[in-house]
Amino acid sequence: MDIAMIMEKISIWALPVLLAIILHEVAHGWVADRLGDSTARWMGRLTLNPLKHIDPIGTVLVPLALVIIGSPFLFGYARPVPVNFRNLRCPKQDMVLVALAGPATNVLLALLSTALLAVTVQLPAAASWVAQPLALMCQASIIINMVLCIFNLLPLPPLDGGRVAVGLLPGAASYQLSRLEPYGFIIIVILLVSGILQTIIGPMVLGSAEYLINLAMG
Repeated sequence: MDIAMIMEKISIWALPVLLAIILHEVAHGWVADRLGDSTARWMGRLTLNPLKHIDPIGTVLVPLALVIIGSPFLFGYARPVPVNFRNLRCPKQDMVLVALAGPATNVLLALLSTALLAVTVQLPAAASWVAQPLALMCQASIIINMVLCIFNLLPLPPLDGGRVAVGLLPGAASYQLSRLEPYGFIIIVILLVSGILQTIIGPMVLGSAEYLINLAMG
């Protein structure tokens, strides 16, 4: 992939990736704030200012590397919004709602992007100068949001799906699963390097994204 193609892909993906990652994290903090934990608000993390959320590796280097190698879909992450689950009114139950807030936000963003894409493809040919790049950005938004939603719902702490499972499982099983959290990142890296992660979530991501894009394109 030459420099021109890389720059074109970055210009299309940059905004959708930032919005998907940042709003995912803000959603966690916002729901936690409503349920009794104001940690994120007091630390200034309930903001759309990207500088408050950017992780140099997860928000910049990882997506950029995936662009350069020509990955079919991008992935990234922001600095996690701090949540003190002990401050929640009903810690175990509310932890589930806080965890689900991120993936739910990504689903909402994917649906909004689908609606915008449907409008964009109906624009007259004279507006192609704005319609074409906007359509590509909408498609990128659908893909990245479905990636974040499906990946984060894997039942492995500290991913959102892992926290949901810990909150829903009975005591002994919940405790055993929660003990995996210190090793969660290592497990994810192993799954990623081995290709198992792509095998698990790839068909779901591409299938759901293709469905939404086709729905918008009519």
